[in-house]
Amino acid sequence: MSLTIPDSHRDLIDGPILVTFTTIMPDGQPQSTIVWCNSAGDRVLVNSTVGRRKDKNIRRDPRVTIMALDPGNAFRWLEIRGTVEEISEEGGVEHIDELARLYSGSPGYYGHVAPAEQAAKETRVIYKIRPDRVLAFGE
Repeated sequence: MSLTIPDSHRDLIDGPILVTFTTIMPDGQPQSTIVWCNSAGDRVLVNSTVGRRKDKNIRRDPRVTIMALDPGNAFRWLEIRGTVEEISEEGGVEHIDELARLYSGSPGYYGHVAPAEQAAKETRVIYKIRPDRVLAFGE
């Protein structure tokens, strides 16, 4: 069963708000990182590179959580517990560039947050997350 992100909190996913992305380590311990994200319909999209810790964790156990906190109101937040239903290299570079423009305002590979030559050393992937539980709080 998939759940819908409420329109009242969609801005927390479609940025530019940094979100906490939690995956599960091999020993069961949660592992959290700060990421950029956006949505496509009722799915949340997160971008990373093949071989990073979160990538290894997701490939082993696709259950993830996204926590988004409104930077202007700590009492307004959104938690999405979900399952990564697709991992795709197709469009990965274009997606990170789209997120970079949104979050940093700068075009170019990863919004120039990473050196341009880093692009040749990485394989970008998009994780498509199906919400299994959505908790929205605040107005």
